[in-house]
Amino acid sequence: MAQYDVADRSAIVTGAATLIGAKVAEAFAAAGTRIILADINEEDGKAAADRIGQNAHFLKTDVTLDADIDRCLAECEKRFGRVDYLVNLACTYLDNGLASSREDWLTSLNINLVGMAIFTQKACAFMKRQGGGAVVNIASISGKRAQPGRMLYSVAKAGIIQFTKNAAMQAIGDKIRINSVSPGWIWSNVMVQATGGNRAKADAVGGPFHMMGRIGDPEEVAKAVLFLCSDDASFITGADLAVDGGYTAQ
Repeated sequence: MAQYDVADRSAIVTGAATLIGAKVAEAFAAAGTRIILADINEEDGKAAADRIGQNAHFLKTDVTLDADIDRCLAECEKRFGRVDYLVNLACTYLDNGLASSREDWLTSLNINLVGMAIFTQKACAFMKRQGGGAVVNIASISGKRAQPGRMLYSVAKAGIIQFTKNAAMQAIGDKIRINSVSPGWIWSNVMVQATGGNRAKADAVGGPFHMMGRIGDPEEVAKAVLFLCSDDASFITGADLAVDGGYTAQ
């Protein structure tokens, strides 16, 4: 993996107990970044932190609770001295399409969109005090294309892309860059569950939707996140980086 200049800094990764989230955390650690892995899934989150080692710490965090967000940010600053990067990856796939109830809508948006927005808002206060930072929000191809059976997830991901643009404009005066990444079909928890862990099946079904003829690896998302956090992306803000194998170009 390319080595970006993110060493001796600190990051919070939400949704870090997932396959993609854990790979993002591992990539940060390999580059010398100290990480708080934030998730509601204690078992998988702790296991991921244990695999990574001394540069990683798991903290149970519910992104729908302001108190949990405050505690996570405070713990990052207390443990590592600063909050340089925030990666908003936590999400839910709760979705009944057009038949979704009001309760479903509020739950989905609270986790997928509002939780991300409030975490970003609160993190920016920490970053401002130290002279800057970077935020990467995980959006999706679902926020750009209509997909069968989806509504709540797609609307939330579209909202993340627009939030990123607006937030970037408001935060740049404090030297905080805010970008998003829109993955295509990625080998992730939902893919593992849907295929029973059969990667070949996932590529056979999902590959034709992508120019590259396969689905993506979680490590490929992690590389994009590290790039956008690093100073190598110093002139990039308010952007959405497609990591989708050409899905949205077709």
